[in-house]
Amino acid sequence: MKTKTYPKYRSEDVGFEVELPAHWTAKRLKFVGALRMSNVDKKSVDGQKDVDLCNYVDVYKNERITSGMEFMPATATKQQIERFGLRRGDVLLTKDSETPDDIAVPAVVDEDLGGVLCGYHLAMVRPKKHHDGRYLARAISARGLREQFYIEALGVTRFGLGYNAIGCARLPAPPPDEQRRIADFLDRETERLDGLIAEKEKLIGLLEEKRKAAISEAVTKGLNPNAKMRNAGVPWLEEIPAHWKLTRLKFLSHIRYGLGQPPPLREDGLPFVRATNVFRGRIAEDGMIRIDPDMLPLARDPLLKTNDIIVVRSGAYTGDSAIIPPEYNGAASGYDMVVRANHRANPHFLAWSLLSVSVLTHQIDLCRIRAAQPHLNAEELGDCLLTEPPLAEQEQISIEIGARFSAIDKAQESMRTAAALLLERRAALVAAAVTGQIDVREEML
Repeated sequence: MKTKTYPKYRSEDVGFEVELPAHWTAKRLKFVGALRMSNVDKKSVDGQKDVDLCNYVDVYKNERITSGMEFMPATATKQQIERFGLRRGDVLLTKDSETPDDIAVPAVVDEDLGGVLCGYHLAMVRPKKHHDGRYLARAISARGLREQFYIEALGVTRFGLGYNAIGCARLPAPPPDEQRRIADFLDRETERLDGLIAEKEKLIGLLEEKRKAAISEAVTKGLNPNAKMRNAGVPWLEEIPAHWKLTRLKFLSHIRYGLGQPPPLREDGLPFVRATNVFRGRIAEDGMIRIDPDMLPLARDPLLKTNDIIVVRSGAYTGDSAIIPPEYNGAASGYDMVVRANHRANPHFLAWSLLSVSVLTHQIDLCRIRAAQPHLNAEELGDCLLTEPPLAEQEQISIEIGARFSAIDKAQESMRTAAALLLERRAALVAAAVTGQIDVREEML
Protein backbone atom coordinates (compact mmCIF):
# COMPACT_ATOMS: atom_id res chain seq x y z
CA MET A 1 0.00 0.00 0.00
CA LYS A 2 1.49 3.31 -1.11
CA THR A 3 1.10 6.23 1.26
CA LYS A 4 1.92 9.90 1.10
CA THR A 5 2.62 12.58 3.69
CA TYR A 6 1.10 15.99 4.39
CA PRO A 7 2.69 19.00 2.67
CA LYS A 8 3.63 20.83 5.87
CA TYR A 9 4.35 19.89 9.49
CA ARG A 10 5.08 21.57 12.81
CA SER A 11 6.44 20.34 16.13
CA GLU A 12 3.92 19.54 18.91
CA ASP A 13 4.05 17.99 22.38
CA VAL A 14 1.89 14.88 22.77
CA GLY A 15 3.83 13.35 25.65
CA PHE A 16 6.86 13.48 23.33
CA GLU A 17 7.89 15.80 20.52
CA VAL A 18 6.24 14.85 17.24
CA GLU A 19 5.82 16.51 13.86
CA LEU A 20 2.07 16.91 13.28
CA PRO A 21 0.43 18.25 10.11
CA ALA A 22 0.57 22.03 10.32
CA HIS A 23 -3.23 22.47 10.42
CA TRP A 24 -3.72 19.95 13.26
CA THR A 25 -3.77 20.82 16.94
CA ALA A 26 -3.06 18.80 20.11
CA LYS A 27 -5.53 18.79 22.99
CA ARG A 28 -5.74 17.34 26.45
CA LEU A 29 -8.16 14.44 26.64
CA LYS A 30 -10.46 16.28 29.09
CA PHE A 31 -11.05 18.97 26.44
CA VAL A 32 -11.85 16.38 23.75
CA GLY A 33 -14.57 14.62 25.71
CA ALA A 34 -16.40 14.43 29.04
CA LEU A 35 -14.34 12.12 31.28
CA ARG A 36 -16.16 10.00 33.86
CA MET A 37 -14.60 7.54 36.30
CA SER A 38 -17.03 4.68 36.90
CA ASN A 39 -18.11 3.69 40.40
CA VAL A 40 -20.63 1.04 39.30
CA ASP A 41 -19.71 -2.14 41.17
CA LYS A 42 -20.57 -5.68 40.07
CA LYS A 43 -22.52 -6.32 43.29
CA SER A 44 -26.31 -6.30 43.15
CA VAL A 45 -28.14 -4.16 45.72
CA ASP A 46 -31.81 -4.50 46.68
CA GLY A 47 -33.92 -1.56 45.54
CA GLN A 48 -31.66 -0.64 42.63
CA LYS A 49 -32.52 -1.17 38.97
CA ASP A 50 -31.24 -4.22 37.10
CA VAL A 51 -28.56 -3.36 34.53
CA ASP A 52 -25.80 -5.00 32.53
CA LEU A 53 -22.18 -4.05 33.14
CA CYS A 54 -19.47 -3.64 30.54
CA ASN A 55 -16.42 -4.72 32.52
CA TYR A 56 -12.64 -4.70 32.38
CA VAL A 57 -12.32 -7.90 30.35
CA ASP A 58 -14.93 -6.72 27.81
CA VAL A 59 -12.79 -3.66 27.09
CA TYR A 60 -9.40 -5.37 27.33
CA LYS A 61 -10.27 -8.07 24.81
CA ASN A 62 -12.35 -6.04 22.32
CA GLU A 63 -11.67 -2.87 20.36
CA ARG A 64 -15.43 -2.41 19.90
CA ILE A 65 -18.29 -2.81 22.36
CA THR A 66 -21.43 -4.14 20.69
CA SER A 67 -24.89 -5.41 21.61
CA GLY A 68 -23.88 -8.95 20.68
CA MET A 69 -21.56 -9.24 23.67
CA GLU A 70 -22.50 -10.97 26.93
CA PHE A 71 -22.41 -8.49 29.81
CA MET A 72 -22.44 -9.08 33.56
CA PRO A 73 -25.80 -8.58 35.33
CA ALA A 74 -25.76 -6.09 38.22
CA THR A 75 -27.77 -3.22 39.70
CA ALA A 76 -27.28 0.54 39.72
CA THR A 77 -28.84 3.75 41.02
CA LYS A 78 -30.78 6.15 38.82
CA GLN A 79 -27.86 8.60 38.93
CA GLN A 80 -25.39 5.90 37.83
CA ILE A 81 -27.64 4.84 34.97
CA GLU A 82 -27.88 8.43 33.74
CA ARG A 83 -24.14 9.03 34.09
CA PHE A 84 -22.63 5.76 32.89
CA GLY A 85 -25.11 4.39 30.32
CA LEU A 86 -23.31 3.62 27.07
CA ARG A 87 -23.92 5.54 23.86
CA ARG A 88 -22.51 5.17 20.39
CA GLY A 89 -19.06 6.78 20.17
CA ASP A 90 -18.24 6.53 23.89
CA VAL A 91 -14.68 5.41 24.56
CA LEU A 92 -13.99 3.14 27.53
CA LEU A 93 -10.53 2.51 28.91
CA THR A 94 -9.04 0.39 31.68
CA LYS A 95 -7.91 2.57 34.57
CA ASP A 96 -6.18 0.19 36.98
CA SER A 97 -4.40 -3.12 37.01
CA GLU A 98 -1.63 -5.02 38.74
CA THR A 99 0.64 -4.44 35.74
CA PRO A 100 1.13 -1.08 34.00
CA ASP A 101 0.86 -2.66 30.54
CA ASP A 102 -2.85 -3.34 31.14
CA ILE A 103 -3.90 0.25 31.83
CA ALA A 104 -5.36 2.75 29.33
CA VAL A 105 -6.49 -0.01 26.96
CA PRO A 106 -9.40 1.54 25.00
CA ALA A 107 -12.54 0.29 23.26
CA VAL A 108 -15.18 2.30 21.40
CA VAL A 109 -18.92 1.73 21.80
CA ASP A 110 -20.36 0.83 18.39
CA GLU A 111 -24.03 1.60 19.10
CA ASP A 112 -26.40 2.96 21.75
CA LEU A 113 -26.63 0.25 24.42
CA GLY A 114 -29.69 0.85 26.56
CA GLY A 115 -29.37 -0.73 29.98
CA VAL A 116 -25.60 -1.34 29.67
CA LEU A 117 -23.34 0.66 31.98
CA CYS A 118 -19.63 1.35 32.18
CA GLY A 119 -18.38 -0.85 35.03
CA TYR A 120 -15.90 -0.39 37.82
CA HIS A 121 -12.15 -0.43 36.90
CA LEU A 122 -13.05 1.58 33.78
CA ALA A 123 -13.13 5.21 32.75
CA MET A 124 -15.51 6.57 30.11
CA VAL A 125 -14.88 9.41 27.66
CA ARG A 126 -17.90 10.83 25.84
CA PRO A 127 -16.49 12.77 22.86
CA LYS A 128 -17.58 16.37 22.51
CA LYS A 129 -19.00 17.80 19.31
CA HIS A 130 -16.63 17.55 16.33
CA HIS A 131 -14.67 14.67 17.87
CA ASP A 132 -14.95 11.09 16.64
CA GLY A 133 -14.89 8.29 19.23
CA ARG A 134 -13.38 5.81 16.79
CA TYR A 135 -10.43 8.13 16.10
CA LEU A 136 -10.07 8.89 19.81
CA ALA A 137 -9.85 5.19 20.72
CA ARG A 138 -7.20 4.68 18.04
CA ALA A 139 -5.18 7.65 19.32
CA ILE A 140 -5.29 6.41 22.93
CA SER A 141 -4.11 2.98 21.79
CA ALA A 142 -1.33 4.26 19.53
CA ARG A 143 2.26 3.38 20.30
CA GLY A 144 4.08 6.45 21.56
CA LEU A 145 0.92 8.29 22.59
CA ARG A 146 -0.15 5.67 25.15
CA GLU A 147 3.21 5.75 26.94
CA GLN A 148 2.18 8.97 28.68
CA PHE A 149 -0.46 6.97 30.56
CA TYR A 150 2.20 4.54 31.81
CA ILE A 151 4.29 7.45 33.10
CA GLU A 152 1.35 8.83 35.06
CA ALA A 153 0.26 5.49 36.52
CA LEU A 154 0.60 5.33 40.29
CA GLY A 155 1.10 2.25 42.41
CA VAL A 156 3.42 -0.21 44.07
CA THR A 157 1.69 -3.60 43.78
CA ARG A 158 -1.18 -2.12 41.75
CA PHE A 159 -1.17 0.59 39.10
CA GLY A 160 -3.96 3.09 38.62
CA LEU A 161 -4.90 6.18 36.65
CA GLY A 162 -6.85 8.98 38.30
CA TYR A 163 -8.98 11.64 36.64
CA ASN A 164 -6.11 14.07 36.13
CA ALA A 165 -3.71 11.44 34.81
CA ILE A 166 -6.21 10.45 32.11
CA GLY A 167 -7.65 13.88 31.45
CA CYS A 168 -4.30 15.63 31.04
CA ALA A 169 -2.96 13.25 28.39
CA ARG A 170 -2.33 15.13 25.14
CA LEU A 171 -3.52 13.70 21.85
CA PRO A 172 -3.45 14.90 18.23
CA ALA A 173 -6.74 16.53 17.21
CA PRO A 174 -7.21 16.66 13.43
CA PRO A 175 -10.21 18.48 11.93
CA PRO A 176 -13.47 16.49 12.33
CA ASP A 177 -13.65 15.29 8.73
CA GLU A 178 -10.08 14.01 8.88
CA GLN A 179 -10.78 12.19 12.14
CA ARG A 180 -13.59 10.30 10.42
CA ARG A 181 -11.45 9.50 7.38
CA ILE A 182 -8.56 8.30 9.53
CA ALA A 183 -10.97 6.13 11.53
CA ASP A 184 -12.50 4.70 8.34
CA PHE A 185 -9.06 4.03 6.88
CA LEU A 186 -7.85 2.28 10.03
CA ASP A 187 -11.06 0.28 10.33
CA ARG A 188 -10.52 -1.05 6.82
CA GLU A 189 -6.79 -1.69 7.03
CA THR A 190 -6.76 -3.18 10.52
CA GLU A 191 -9.63 -5.49 9.55
CA ARG A 192 -7.52 -6.73 6.63
CA LEU A 193 -4.45 -7.22 8.83
CA ASP A 194 -6.54 -8.78 11.58
CA GLY A 195 -7.79 -11.35 9.07
CA LEU A 196 -4.23 -12.33 8.21
CA ILE A 197 -3.27 -12.43 11.88
CA ALA A 198 -6.34 -14.54 12.66
CA GLU A 199 -5.25 -17.12 10.08
CA LYS A 200 -1.85 -17.42 11.78
CA GLU A 201 -3.43 -17.53 15.23
CA LYS A 202 -5.87 -20.23 14.11
CA LEU A 203 -2.96 -22.42 13.07
CA ILE A 204 -1.15 -21.63 16.33
CA GLY A 205 -4.34 -22.47 18.21
CA LEU A 206 -4.75 -25.80 16.48
CA LEU A 207 -1.17 -26.69 17.31
CA GLU A 208 -1.68 -25.50 20.88
CA GLU A 209 -4.77 -27.64 21.29
CA LYS A 210 -2.82 -30.61 20.02
CA ARG A 211 -0.04 -29.71 22.47
CA LYS A 212 -2.42 -29.31 25.44
CA ALA A 213 -4.18 -32.57 24.69
CA ALA A 214 -0.89 -34.40 24.52
CA ILE A 215 0.30 -32.78 27.78
CA SER A 216 -2.95 -33.65 29.53
CA GLU A 217 -2.85 -37.22 28.28
CA ALA A 218 0.70 -37.66 29.55
CA VAL A 219 0.27 -36.04 32.99
CA THR A 220 -3.11 -37.66 33.73
CA LYS A 221 -2.82 -41.09 32.04
CA GLY A 222 0.93 -41.69 31.94
CA LEU A 223 2.97 -43.31 29.17
CA ASN A 224 1.89 -46.93 29.65
CA PRO A 225 -1.35 -47.60 27.71
CA ASN A 226 -1.72 -50.93 29.51
CA ALA A 227 -1.51 -49.50 33.04
CA LYS A 228 -4.27 -50.51 35.45
CA MET A 229 -6.62 -47.52 35.95
CA ARG A 230 -8.88 -46.34 38.76
CA ASN A 231 -11.63 -43.72 39.08
CA ALA A 232 -10.08 -40.34 39.95
CA GLY A 233 -13.21 -39.08 41.72
CA VAL A 234 -13.23 -35.74 39.86
CA PRO A 235 -15.22 -35.24 36.62
CA TRP A 236 -12.48 -33.69 34.52
CA LEU A 237 -10.01 -36.52 35.13
CA GLU A 238 -12.20 -39.64 35.02
CA GLU A 239 -9.52 -42.33 35.35
CA ILE A 240 -5.85 -42.20 36.38
CA PRO A 241 -3.27 -44.98 36.77
CA ALA A 242 -4.13 -47.02 39.85
CA HIS A 243 -0.77 -46.45 41.53
CA TRP A 244 -0.90 -42.64 41.15
CA LYS A 245 -2.13 -40.19 43.78
CA LEU A 246 -4.19 -37.00 43.46
CA THR A 247 -2.57 -34.14 45.38
CA ARG A 248 -3.06 -30.40 45.69
CA LEU A 249 -0.25 -28.25 44.31
CA LYS A 250 0.48 -26.73 47.74
CA PHE A 251 1.61 -30.14 49.01
CA LEU A 252 4.05 -30.55 46.14
CA SER A 253 5.61 -27.11 46.23
CA HIS A 254 6.19 -23.83 47.99
CA ILE A 255 4.27 -20.88 46.50
CA ARG A 256 5.24 -17.26 47.06
CA TYR A 257 4.55 -13.87 45.51
CA GLY A 258 7.11 -11.87 43.55
CA LEU A 259 8.44 -8.44 44.50
CA GLY A 260 5.76 -6.31 42.88
CA GLN A 261 7.17 -2.98 41.77
CA PRO A 262 10.69 -3.38 40.37
CA PRO A 263 13.69 -1.72 42.06
CA PRO A 264 15.50 0.98 40.06
CA LEU A 265 16.45 -0.11 36.55
CA ARG A 266 20.04 -0.70 35.50
CA GLU A 267 21.08 -1.56 31.96
CA ASP A 268 23.59 -4.21 33.05
CA GLY A 269 21.54 -5.38 36.03
CA LEU A 270 19.57 -8.51 36.88
CA PRO A 271 16.73 -9.65 34.59
CA PHE A 272 13.33 -8.89 36.12
CA VAL A 273 10.77 -11.47 34.97
CA ARG A 274 7.24 -10.08 34.58
CA ALA A 275 3.94 -11.41 33.23
CA THR A 276 4.81 -10.01 29.79
CA ASN A 277 7.81 -12.38 29.68
CA VAL A 278 5.70 -15.49 30.39
CA PHE A 279 4.19 -17.30 27.43
CA ARG A 280 2.83 -20.87 27.44
CA GLY A 281 5.71 -22.54 29.20
CA ARG A 282 8.50 -20.25 28.00
CA ILE A 283 10.30 -17.17 29.28
CA ALA A 284 10.50 -14.56 26.50
CA GLU A 285 13.45 -12.17 26.28
CA ASP A 286 11.40 -9.50 24.48
CA GLY A 287 10.46 -6.73 26.87
CA MET A 288 12.72 -8.01 29.64
CA ILE A 289 13.82 -5.20 31.94
CA ARG A 290 16.90 -5.23 34.17
CA ILE A 291 17.19 -3.93 37.72
CA ASP A 292 19.88 -2.77 40.13
CA PRO A 293 20.82 -5.86 42.23
CA ASP A 294 22.11 -3.65 45.04
CA MET A 295 18.56 -2.36 45.60
CA LEU A 296 16.93 -5.78 46.01
CA PRO A 297 15.18 -6.49 49.34
CA LEU A 298 16.97 -9.81 49.89
CA ALA A 299 14.89 -10.59 52.99
CA ARG A 300 11.92 -11.18 50.68
CA ASP A 301 13.66 -14.04 48.83
CA PRO A 302 13.31 -12.27 45.47
CA LEU A 303 15.71 -14.38 43.39
CA LEU A 304 14.59 -17.12 41.06
CA LYS A 305 16.26 -20.49 40.75
CA THR A 306 16.49 -22.78 37.74
CA ASN A 307 13.28 -24.85 37.54
CA ASP A 308 11.17 -22.41 39.55
CA ILE A 309 7.81 -21.85 37.84
CA ILE A 310 6.34 -18.38 37.26
CA VAL A 311 2.51 -18.24 37.25
CA VAL A 312 0.76 -15.07 36.02
CA ARG A 313 -1.57 -13.83 38.74
CA SER A 314 -3.49 -10.99 37.05
CA GLY A 315 -4.64 -9.62 33.71
CA ALA A 316 -5.60 -11.18 30.41
CA TYR A 317 -3.08 -14.05 30.71
CA THR A 318 -3.89 -15.05 34.27
CA GLY A 319 -2.83 -18.65 34.89
CA ASP A 320 -0.22 -18.82 32.14
CA SER A 321 3.07 -20.19 33.43
CA ALA A 322 6.66 -20.95 32.51
CA ILE A 323 9.59 -22.78 34.05
CA ILE A 324 12.79 -20.81 34.69
CA PRO A 325 15.61 -22.02 32.42
CA PRO A 326 19.26 -22.03 33.58
CA GLU A 327 20.05 -18.73 31.85
CA TYR A 328 17.64 -16.95 34.21
CA ASN A 329 18.95 -18.52 37.40
CA GLY A 330 19.41 -15.62 39.84
CA ALA A 331 16.93 -13.33 38.05
CA ALA A 332 14.29 -11.52 40.12
CA SER A 333 10.54 -12.13 40.02
CA GLY A 334 7.94 -9.44 39.37
CA TYR A 335 4.26 -9.25 40.30
CA ASP A 336 3.43 -12.89 39.78
CA MET A 337 3.60 -16.10 41.79
CA VAL A 338 6.62 -18.36 42.04
CA VAL A 339 6.15 -22.12 42.47
CA ARG A 340 9.15 -24.10 43.73
CA ALA A 341 8.83 -27.91 43.67
CA ASN A 342 9.56 -29.81 46.88
CA HIS A 343 11.11 -33.28 47.34
CA ARG A 344 7.90 -35.00 46.16
CA ALA A 345 7.76 -33.37 42.74
CA ASN A 346 9.79 -33.13 39.58
CA PRO A 347 9.68 -29.40 38.65
CA HIS A 348 9.25 -30.12 34.93
CA PHE A 349 6.35 -32.44 35.66
CA LEU A 350 4.73 -29.67 37.74
CA ALA A 351 5.33 -27.19 34.92
CA TRP A 352 3.70 -29.48 32.35
CA SER A 353 0.80 -30.16 34.72
CA LEU A 354 0.09 -26.44 35.16
CA LEU A 355 -0.18 -26.12 31.37
CA SER A 356 -2.55 -29.06 31.04
CA VAL A 357 -6.27 -28.88 30.25
CA SER A 358 -7.09 -30.47 33.59
CA VAL A 359 -5.50 -27.57 35.47
CA LEU A 360 -5.79 -24.54 33.16
CA THR A 361 -9.28 -25.16 31.79
CA HIS A 362 -11.00 -27.04 34.60
CA GLN A 363 -9.49 -25.30 37.63
CA ILE A 364 -7.59 -22.05 37.02
CA ASP A 365 -10.12 -20.66 34.52
CA LEU A 366 -12.89 -21.11 37.10
CA CYS A 367 -10.92 -18.96 39.56
CA ARG A 368 -10.09 -16.20 37.08
CA ILE A 369 -13.70 -15.66 35.89
CA ARG A 370 -15.06 -15.04 39.39
CA ALA A 371 -13.77 -11.46 39.33
CA ALA A 372 -14.57 -8.53 37.03
CA GLN A 373 -10.83 -8.42 36.40
CA PRO A 374 -9.02 -11.77 35.90
CA HIS A 375 -7.09 -12.64 39.04
CA LEU A 376 -5.55 -15.66 40.76
CA ASN A 377 -4.11 -15.83 44.25
CA ALA A 378 -1.72 -18.24 45.94
CA GLU A 379 -4.48 -19.99 47.89
CA GLU A 380 -6.48 -20.70 44.72
CA LEU A 381 -3.38 -21.87 42.88
CA GLY A 382 -2.29 -24.05 45.76
CA ASP A 383 -5.68 -25.77 45.88
CA CYS A 384 -5.40 -26.99 42.27
CA LEU A 385 -5.53 -30.80 42.07
CA LEU A 386 -2.66 -32.48 40.25
CA THR A 387 -1.75 -36.10 39.65
CA GLU A 388 1.25 -37.36 41.62
CA PRO A 389 2.97 -40.32 39.95
CA PRO A 390 6.06 -41.83 41.59
CA LEU A 391 9.00 -39.44 41.26
CA ALA A 392 10.90 -41.55 38.72
CA GLU A 393 7.78 -41.74 36.54
CA GLN A 394 7.34 -37.96 36.76
CA GLU A 395 10.84 -37.52 35.38
CA GLN A 396 10.26 -40.05 32.60
CA ILE A 397 7.00 -38.33 31.57
CA SER A 398 8.68 -34.91 31.56
CA ILE A 399 11.48 -36.10 29.27
CA GLU A 400 9.01 -37.75 26.89
CA ILE A 401 6.78 -34.66 26.65
CA GLY A 402 9.78 -32.48 25.86
CA ALA A 403 10.90 -34.82 23.09
CA ARG A 404 7.43 -35.06 21.53
CA PHE A 405 6.94 -31.31 21.29
CA SER A 406 10.07 -30.30 19.42
CA ALA A 407 8.36 -30.26 15.99
CA ILE A 408 5.18 -28.63 17.34
CA ASP A 409 7.23 -25.91 19.05
CA LYS A 410 9.13 -25.11 15.84
CA ALA A 411 5.92 -24.84 13.81
CA GLN A 412 4.32 -22.62 16.44
CA GLU A 413 7.37 -20.39 16.59
CA SER A 414 7.27 -19.88 12.83
CA MET A 415 3.58 -18.90 12.99
CA ARG A 416 4.19 -16.59 15.96
CA THR A 417 6.99 -14.80 14.14
CA ALA A 418 4.73 -14.20 11.13
CA ALA A 419 1.88 -12.99 13.37
CA ALA A 420 4.25 -10.71 15.30
CA LEU A 421 5.39 -9.05 12.07
CA LEU A 422 1.77 -8.40 11.10
CA LEU A 423 1.01 -6.99 14.56
CA GLU A 424 4.03 -4.71 14.28
CA ARG A 425 2.81 -3.49 10.89
CA ARG A 426 -0.64 -2.89 12.37
CA ALA A 427 0.72 -0.93 15.36
CA ALA A 428 2.97 1.17 13.11
CA LEU A 429 0.06 1.93 10.77
CA VAL A 430 -2.19 3.09 13.62
CA ALA A 431 0.54 5.30 15.12
CA ALA A 432 1.39 6.80 11.73
CA ALA A 433 -2.23 7.57 10.84
CA VAL A 434 -3.29 9.17 14.13
CA THR A 435 -0.20 11.39 14.24
CA GLY A 436 -0.45 12.42 10.59
CA GLN A 437 2.78 10.74 9.47
CA ILE A 438 0.76 9.45 6.53
CA ASP A 439 -2.00 11.32 4.70
CA VAL A 440 -5.02 9.07 4.23
CA ARG A 441 -7.55 11.73 3.21
CA GLU A 442 -7.80 10.44 -0.35
CA GLU A 443 -7.74 6.78 0.63
CA MET A 444 -11.44 6.74 1.50
CA LEU A 445 -12.80 8.91 -1.33
